[in-house]
Amino acid sequence: METTPKPKLFHQIKKDKHLLAWIILVLITGAVASGLVYFYSYTSKISIDKAEISANKIDLAAKTPGTLEETFVNEGDVVAADTVVARVGTTLIKTDTAGTIITVKKNVGTIFPAGTPVVSMIESGQLKVSGRLAEDKGLKDVRIGQTASFTVDAFGGKKYYGIVDEISPTSRESGVSFSISDKRETKEFEIKIRFDATTYPELKNGMSAKISIYKN
Repeated sequence: METTPKPKLFHQIKKDKHLLAWIILVLITGAVASGLVYFYSYTSKISIDKAEISANKIDLAAKTPGTLEETFVNEGDVVAADTVVARVGTTLIKTDTAGTIITVKKNVGTIFPAGTPVVSMIESGQLKVSGRLAEDKGLKDVRIGQTASFTVDAFGGKKYYGIVDEISPTSRESGVSFSISDKRETKEFEIKIRFDATTYPELKNGMSAKISIYKN
């Protein structure tokens, strides 16, 4: 003897089908949205994975030859402008600007020819993030003044911000070569990002970084 399903059971099956349809729709919508976000993020920025925080080095030397008699600073010292850092013969070597000492010759008694660096420093507040960008990886879309962000290995995913300050006018060799005759070697150009060093005092010369340059 056949039994007819109760109306309540039909109602529950219909309800479950509607719920399943909504779940599928939500999943599809989420996947599409995630894909669009990823696509926009990928196409709206230019990435440089290997970069470094650095500053222009300033070499301090005596204008005349002489024997290194004394040094008055150590690596890592932060000095003011017009600070005496060493004495070669009777000449006192001074800083022209404030900065951080990065190298110091400690071999007292050695004769230094004129112009040979005794102390090297970087200027305070002049740190930049620099990296090389291949000519076929978005170089045509990079402009001076564009917004950029970067992360440094020492501080995980923390994001820092700056602007594109320099694009080298000439290329540097990338080290990538091709054996096929109709392929030319890929050239790389140095890109520098300027940021406010006083806002990010934890950033130091020589730290490894990754750069994102925003096209818009």
